[in-house]
Amino acid sequence: MTHQPEPVLPGVLAIDAGNSKTDVALIGADGTVLGTARGGGFAPQKIGGAAAVAGLAPLVEEAARTAGHPTWTGRLTTHVSACLANADLPVEEEALRTALESHPWGVSNTVVNDTFGLLRAGTDGPRGVAVVCGAGINCVGLLPDGRTARFPALGELTGDWGGGASLAGHSMWHAVRAEDGRGGPTALARAIAEHYGLPSAGAVAEAVHLGHLPAARLHEIVRVLFAVADAGDPTARELVDRQADEIVRLAVVALTRLQLLDAPAPVVLGGGVLASRQPLLLDNVTARLAKAAPLAEPRVVVAPPVLGAALLGLDHLGGDARAQARVREAYEAGRPVAV
Repeated sequence: MTHQPEPVLPGVLAIDAGNSKTDVALIGADGTVLGTARGGGFAPQKIGGAAAVAGLAPLVEEAARTAGHPTWTGRLTTHVSACLANADLPVEEEALRTALESHPWGVSNTVVNDTFGLLRAGTDGPRGVAVVCGAGINCVGLLPDGRTARFPALGELTGDWGGGASLAGHSMWHAVRAEDGRGGPTALARAIAEHYGLPSAGAVAEAVHLGHLPAARLHEIVRVLFAVADAGDPTARELVDRQADEIVRLAVVALTRLQLLDAPAPVVLGGGVLASRQPLLLDNVTARLAKAAPLAEPRVVVAPPVLGAALLGLDHLGGDARAQARVREAYEAGRPVAV
């Protein structure tokens, strides 16, 4: 009988791969962070699952090197816990898990949508609801018996609204229409133009179209939107209000599906838009939640999302409370903060 070589590092290879960045961490079985690496976004929907997973290899190698293991035989570690953006459907999670198995990283592998990582980072166990509002928006819920609540999260095709890309796009829509007369006036037009040092919002659109301004920079409009909304612009405030409404709608539906609407339950909020802790948005969200789900316990997670992947991995290994506390301590600056 052929025996598989023992893993070099007993523990977890935690992967959080988002739309804009990817974090990888080697975590010892005792919760010690042994090595880390950071890279760009994860886009299996654009390049295919196998290619996207293969693109993680340099980050895994860097994390192993910083952990003192630049080379290894057999499998790198005991378990790979991957929380991946764009793994929106169970069939996509399974395809990505199969792709992970082809790499010599873990004896076992699990893949979940990255929103489950956010949920785990903000809770002490598998119970509650999480809403991520970053580049996009998504929501999941989980019960100790394994039941879940989730959404397809395929954008407008499946009824989604909001997230940084959507907020930036709608801000541009209103700004350009205000300039050319198709829409009502809004301070977004001048603010967006000034932010990019161009004469008009229309000029910003043209610069993106012609490639003079990287489309990736459009996410900066979200900060402009909040500043204009804080100054009282009705159009900007309406967009922020709609975003708050959508966040709460997702949370309430997930709580209802899991029969948690009438019980104390954490509602974890994360992603770049929510983690920026804009009072105009967060105060709106908490007020709406207090009305629709009075027993919900909103909390904002500002920890690196890879913490959730690490905790899920330790759960898989049966890690004790001390191990979980140790990895949380390593990410102390990002512990959940009560709203």
